[in-house]
Amino acid sequence: MKTALLVIDVQMALAHEDASGVDRSCPEAESNIALLLEKFRSNNSTVVHVHHHGTSPDDPFHPDAPGAVVQPVAAPAQGEPVVIKTGSSGFVGTPLQTILQNAGVERVVLCGATANHCVESTTRSAADLGFQPIYAADAVWTYGIAGPDGKSHSASLVHSVSMATLEGEIAAVKFTKDVLAM
Repeated sequence: MKTALLVIDVQMALAHEDASGVDRSCPEAESNIALLLEKFRSNNSTVVHVHHHGTSPDDPFHPDAPGAVVQPVAAPAQGEPVVIKTGSSGFVGTPLQTILQNAGVERVVLCGATANHCVESTTRSAADLGFQPIYAADAVWTYGIAGPDGKSHSASLVHSVSMATLEGEIAAVKFTKDVLAM
């Protein structure tokens, strides 16, 4: 089964967030993304980069902001497509589905940030469009959040809940070592 790697929103805005000392899950995510990239590239497999560009000039992901720049660990290699999105899912308003279909891709491995936002949204869209998604559990990360009820939720809890809501029904949730062994 032809498989593609989708590297989602590994951009400097998130490195800036990390540098501010906020609560973050999965500190090994970037090193696992590097391992996935190395494996997919060595097999000449399809790799697609999905980058977020905010539409407001105040958005840290705005294309003119330093936060829109890709982190070096996830820099696209020559010939790897880059898809620009302005919303949560990498499929909405982008050519991602066409790129994957034209490459004969049936299964996608998703990694990047954030676990409960753009990676989860893209995972759900992939499943809805008939791709078999694999959510790389330790190659994604997220941040702590507070709910509308005022309760705070740690980054590790948010990450765990994201995995739990996807596993089985929407995607296969696998660790990087298991994806690399496939």
